Amino acid sequence: MTALVPRRSVLYMPASNARALEKAKTIPADAIIFDLEDAVAPEAKAEARAQACAAVGSGAYGRRELTIRCNGLDTPWGRDDLVAASAAGPAAVVVPKVPCAAHLDEVASLAGGTRIWAMVETPTAIFSAREIARHPEVDVLVLGTNDLAKELRAALVPGREPLLPHLATALLAAREAGKAILDGVYNDVKDLAGLASECLQGAQLGFDGKTLVHPAQVEVANRAFAPTEAEVEQASRVIAAFEQAGREGKGVATVDGRMIENLHVDSARHVLATAKAIAALG
Repeated sequence: MTALVPRRSVLYMPASNARALEKAKTIPADAIIFDLEDAVAPEAKAEARAQACAAVGSGAYGRRELTIRCNGLDTPWGRDDLVAASAAGPAAVVVPKVPCAAHLDEVASLAGGTRIWAMVETPTAIFSAREIARHPEVDVLVLGTNDLAKELRAALVPGREPLLPHLATALLAAREAGKAILDGVYNDVKDLAGLASECLQGAQLGFDGKTLVHPAQVEVANRAFAPTEAEVEQASRVIAAFEQAGREGKGVATVDGRMIENLHVDSARHVLATAKAIAALG
């Protein structure tokens, strides 16, 4: 069984900003995306690439999972980004606007075996979500909700009702393929209550974590995508009751008046595994 990797909070950091890269060493995000794409001006692309690669190789970020978002292959920087990023040894390269699996084949040929996080942020990607998720080099799907809303001409409103069918489609694809999936960003960095509400929605839908655009958002996401003490205690009770039922020759058990079956035990074990993996981060 593949080890569970916590990705509650995944923070975009502009790789052209040396101060931001230094600050990222102390931010309690589970993962960092050193961004070479949207957050970097054209004249700063080469410097950002060099700084991102140096950051990945520095060993200065503790147990955080480090990735690099490259520019698209349809840009002047995309191919060089992938080659340089893969040589730096990140956990993955993050690839924007992936349209289909054939595009990922081209990315993989340049990435030299480095794992891929594929961004799903266009109508074409939603229709291709299953084949993108199934690609053997892909570990994580990343929702790009801002670009998706723009392409759809959909409103970005509290509750995200216009996007819910598309979020669900991507989630189905990720879970069918056994891959992780990250929710899109929340744009208002001062509205932590709104962020908390959207994180709760994402966690309830089934996302593994949320991509973030500001360090102030990290703690909110960490709380939302981590099991609570009550959930951990409940999961332990479910497993203990089911195991006791098995010793008594029973196929089901009850906890607090509710019937417990194998599927509930599987969910409880996932809760405990998640809590254990988070605790291991220190």
